[in-house]
Amino acid sequence: MNPKAIDRIGLALAGLILAMLTLPAQALAHGNKPSPPLALLPACRVEAVTGSLADLVRRDWGSVRPFPPQPNAPPTPLAMDAWPIREELTPLSDLPCVNGFAGHYSCRNVDLLAFLPVTLFGDFAANTLWGWTDPLTEQEIVIAGVNNGTVFVDITTPTAPRYLGKLPSRTGRSTWRDMKVYGDHAFIGSDMNGAHGMQIFDLTRLRALTGTTPITLTADAHYDGFADSHNLVINEETGYLFAVGTNTCSGGLHMVDIRNPTAPQFAGCYRDDGYVHDAQCVLYRGPDAARHGREICINASAATLAVVDVTNKAAPVRLSSTIYPGLGYVHQGWLTDDHRYLLLNDEFDERFNAHNARTYIFDMADLTRPMRTGFYEAQNPAVDHNLYISGTLVYEANYTSGLRILRLGNLAQARLHEVAFFDTYPGSDAPEFTGAWSPYPFFASGVVAVNTIDRGLFLLRPTIPDEPVIDWSLFLPLVQAER
Repeated sequence: MNPKAIDRIGLALAGLILAMLTLPAQALAHGNKPSPPLALLPACRVEAVTGSLADLVRRDWGSVRPFPPQPNAPPTPLAMDAWPIREELTPLSDLPCVNGFAGHYSCRNVDLLAFLPVTLFGDFAANTLWGWTDPLTEQEIVIAGVNNGTVFVDITTPTAPRYLGKLPSRTGRSTWRDMKVYGDHAFIGSDMNGAHGMQIFDLTRLRALTGTTPITLTADAHYDGFADSHNLVINEETGYLFAVGTNTCSGGLHMVDIRNPTAPQFAGCYRDDGYVHDAQCVLYRGPDAARHGREICINASAATLAVVDVTNKAAPVRLSSTIYPGLGYVHQGWLTDDHRYLLLNDEFDERFNAHNARTYIFDMADLTRPMRTGFYEAQNPAVDHNLYISGTLVYEANYTSGLRILRLGNLAQARLHEVAFFDTYPGSDAPEFTGAWSPYPFFASGVVAVNTIDRGLFLLRPTIPDEPVIDWSLFLPLVQAER
C-alpha cells in the first residue's frame, strides 16, 4: 500500500475512534491525576471561524461545540457532522508552571510564555514548524504551517509575540505542510495538495514588518521539479535540499541544489527504497572512519531505516537498510551531536502493539550495520511524532501528551530520562493523531516553539534544574542490544 495512503488511513481511523467516543465523566491526565474540567479550558469568541466536524475530526472534542447552540443537537460528534461549529480558544501569556499546572495545562519544569490559537491565523488546524534567527537584528521568527498557508511570528519578546503575516498556500488546503531554512530563505512544500511545488521566501523581508497588523505575503521564487512533498530536509553545510515523499524519484530523495536560493537546480534522485517519509542529511563526523566527511542521509522510509551516501548526487549509494522487532511505521529520527547515536520514533507501534510510546536508539558506529541498543518507553501511549536533539536534551512532540523533554544518558544501554513536559492536549494521552505535531528547540534564547494540530502555537521555556548524576538503571528497563 502507498505509504501516503497508510498515513491517511491512520488519520481516518483516529477520527473514527474519536467519533465513536463519548465524553468520560472524569478524564484522567498524567499519572492518572484528574485533568481540569474541559469546560474550563481557555475560551474566546471567534465568530468568523466555522466549519464542520468532519473537518475537525482529529481535534479535541471538549473544545468543539455547536454554534449557535441547538436544543436538539445529537449527542455524538459523528452525528453532529452537519452542524456548524466554532473553535473557542484565547491567546495566553506568561503563565509559569506552578504546582504542576500553567493555567489549565499540566506541566513539569516548563513555563508557558505565550499561546496563539490557530484561529488567529485564519484557520482551524495547524501542522509543523521551523525557526529562523535574523543574523542582523537577532530577531527570532517562528515559521508555522496551517492548512491554508504558512505564518510568520516574531517571538523576540516571547510573552508578547507578533503575528507578522501569512504566505498563502500556492494551491489549496492540506493537512501536510513542511518548511526548512537555508541562509535567509524559507523553503515550503505541501503534500496531497496538487501542483504546490516548493515556495521560496526571502525572510529578510520580515524586517520591514514593524506594525501590529499581519499582512498577506508573496513568494520570491518557486520550484516546480515536484508537485507534492511530505517533508523537506536541508543540509545547511552543503546547500542541498532533499524533498521526500514527492511524486518523483519513486517517493525517495529528490535532491536540489539551493546554494542560489531563488534559482534552485535539480541535482539527482535516490529511489532504491521507494517512499521516504522523513530524513536527516549531514556531513558525517561519527566514528565510522570510512564515511567521515561524506554526506549521509538517514532515511525514515516507513518500512525500513535506510542509510544512504549522497555525496555524489548522480549516483547515491545505500549503505544499509534496517528493520527492528515491533516495527510499525519508521517515521522520523535525529542524530546526537557526535553522530554516534540515532534516536528514532515510530508512528504506529503504539497502536499496532498496544504498548506505551517508545523512542528507539541505534548505534551508528558502523553505517553499514546500525545496531539497536534498545528503547526508552514513556509513561503513556501517546504517539511520538517528531523529535529533535539540542545538546544533551531530546525534545519530543508526542501528539496527545504534548512536549516531552528527555535527558540523554548512557545510550549504549538505551538510557533516557524524562526531565520536563508540557501537555498541550489536556485530558487525554490516548494514541490518537491529534495534539502536538512538532517542536523547534534551536533558538538561542532557549524558547521552545511547539505547533499543535488542534489548538495552535505554544511558546514554552524549559526550567530544568541541574540534576546530580544518578544510576538511571535503577528505574529504567535495560533492553539488550540486538547482535
